[in-house]
Amino acid sequence: MRLLISFTFLFLLVFNAKAQDQDIVTGKVLNASNDLPLENVNIVNLNQVKGTTSNADGDFELAATVNDTLYFSYLGFRTIQVRVTNDWLKYGSVKVKMTDIGIALEEVVVRPIQLTGYLEIDAKNIPIYENNRYSISGLNSAYEGGGSSSSGVRKAFGAIFNPADALYNIFGKKPKQMKKLRQMKDDAEIRTLLQSKFDRQTLAAVLQINEVDIEEILARCNYSKDFIRSANDLQILDAISGCYEEYKVLKR
Repeated sequence: MRLLISFTFLFLLVFNAKAQDQDIVTGKVLNASNDLPLENVNIVNLNQVKGTTSNADGDFELAATVNDTLYFSYLGFRTIQVRVTNDWLKYGSVKVKMTDIGIALEEVVVRPIQLTGYLEIDAKNIPIYENNRYSISGLNSAYEGGGSSSSGVRKAFGAIFNPADALYNIFGKKPKQMKKLRQMKDDAEIRTLLQSKFDRQTLAAVLQINEVDIEEILARCNYSKDFIRSANDLQILDAISGCYEEYKVLKR
């Protein structure tokens, strides 16, 4: 009985110590050029894979501990990473200023399909995309996943026996980063954040890989160029996660 009481007391001490390590940081995101607040800035704790956004006054709060890195991204502004310090936790809210950048949009030429009214002729003029359809978890429709020449499973399978393969180099050498995929999928704030993003920057920052690596993973997992180019970051997250799960199963 005495041993049980001692064990319970020790457990509570450890639990309380961990609870004290966890804290909430608060701050305000401002435009560096005019000190006006920025609303809906995407903020992600890269260490704990938790996310939030700033409100209309630029204010935010997020779970974090000392030395965690917070990643700030906002359309038209330079992304920044801020380290959580003891002073931040001790003295409270801080001001985070983001610098805007010029965005040059490329001209897009839309070429309409000229229909003649004759089915046989029009059917030949309409482009056909021979891509397989992949169902991405958490979404209501399917998305293109590459041609039918070989499956993503075969590519993942080949990566296990080819040390030079991109999947082996990324999945095999970054297991800690890849484990964050599941955390990202389970965090509602991050899923909402990624659903409106198409720049791959947040994914690259959390997984500690670059955008070229992301494209390489998807290509090796048999996703089409159309999907890689047009999918939002949430769809890309689900695609990489599915490929990684297949990789782990085959590696066993």
